[in-house]
Parts: sequence; structure tokens; C-alpha cells
Amino acid sequence: MEYGYARISRVTQSIERQIRNIKAAFPDAVIVQEIFTRTTLNRKEWNKLYSRVQKGDTIIFDSVSRMSGNAEEGIAAYEELYNRGVSLVFLKEPHINTETYKKALNNLVSMTNTSVDFILEGVNKYLMALAKEQIRIAFEQSEKEVSDLHQRTKEGIQTARLNGKQIGQKQGAKLHVKKADPAKEIIKKHNKDFGGQLNNEETWKLAGISKMTFYKYKRELIEEAVE
Repeated sequence: MEYGYARISRVTQSIERQIRNIKAAFPDAVIVQEIFTRTTLNRKEWNKLYSRVQKGDTIIFDSVSRMSGNAEEGIAAYEELYNRGVSLVFLKEPHINTETYKKALNNLVSMTNTSVDFILEGVNKYLMALAKEQIRIAFEQSEKEVSDLHQRTKEGIQTARLNGKQIGQKQGAKLHVKKADPAKEIIKKHNKDFGGQLNNEETWKLAGISKMTFYKYKRELIEEAVE
């Protein structure tokens, strides 16, 4: 079975590019979509996919950052899935596909049952370390890119404030009495995209609003934050 995993961080982003890239390379892939801002691999749809895949299955990512923005977790998950016989494909980083990794391990130098084996054993350990190093570098680069993006966002907000722009609600300011305000406050406080613990469905149920209204308010909140 082939699965394509596509993830975006905000509802205002488009996931179509990732899906299009995956489908171009693997037309029969079943697409799993997720909106999740944090770097952790503890994500609802990912957890479902991670538990579902079996030996012989393939997971396709547009890039390594879509799998994980945390190097340590990403490498651990890579090795776990590889050992389970699950193939991983990274369209933008094919040099760390599990098939490439497997070929590197299969091309290890055969032992000769002579004293030369001491040297060959060292060569094989080096080749294995080299293959693993490529995987580590890819995930660390992904983590750095995520960190750099967060830093640029933080600096952008700071610059906006220095230029006199108000980011978020002023301290002590009273909210206008609007029907949308209570629901928006719940979204800002509890939804994962704003640092809370609830997923989208849990949030709109808590706020007592429809799915369509939830996404409308969420989009407005994001737009307000970057204005």
C-alpha cells in the first residue's frame, strides 16, 4: 500500500502543491492530510498512519520537513519504520530514501575469512556510519529550517510592534460585544494552532459553532495577527 503524507502548519496555507507532487510520482497513493504547527511527531493523523502501515507499505513525503521538524524524533521514526520493512520516500531528498539506505547497506564489502577482514570490518562500519550520517544531516537541516522560520516570525512581530503596529489584544482593552468574540477567544485559547491542546473538531464543539464558522473565525484570527 502506498500512502502520501501531506502536512501544512496553518489553514491559510495550501496543501495542494504537496499532494500534486506526491500524486505525480505515485498516482495510486492514498493521501493523508494534516494541519499541525508543531515540530513533534505526536500528531493525530500521523499517529494513525504510523500504526497502520505494515511491512511492504510505502510512505511518500514531499520533503523531509513534512515528516518531522525535530531531528531526534525524525531519525528515531525513520529507523523504526525501516526496521518494520516500511519504505520511506522523500521527493526532495531522494538520497535518504530507505531504498537508497538499503542499497548502501547491501553494498558492504564481503568478509574473506582472512586477516584482511579486520580492515574490511572497519570499511563496512565506515560505510554504515556514512549512510546514517546522510539521514541525520537531512533531519537536522529540516529542524534548522523550522527554527529559522520561527525566529523570522518572532523578529517580524517585534519589528511590527516597534513600528507601532498592535499585535494581538491590548492589555486591559475591553472586547467589543460581538457574537463572534466568545467563540474566537475559545479558539485562541484552546486550538492547537494557537498554542492550545484541542484539535479543530474539538475546538468548534467546545465553542458551540459550526465547522464552517470555525474555519471562518480561525482565518480571521490569523489575518488579524499578521496585519
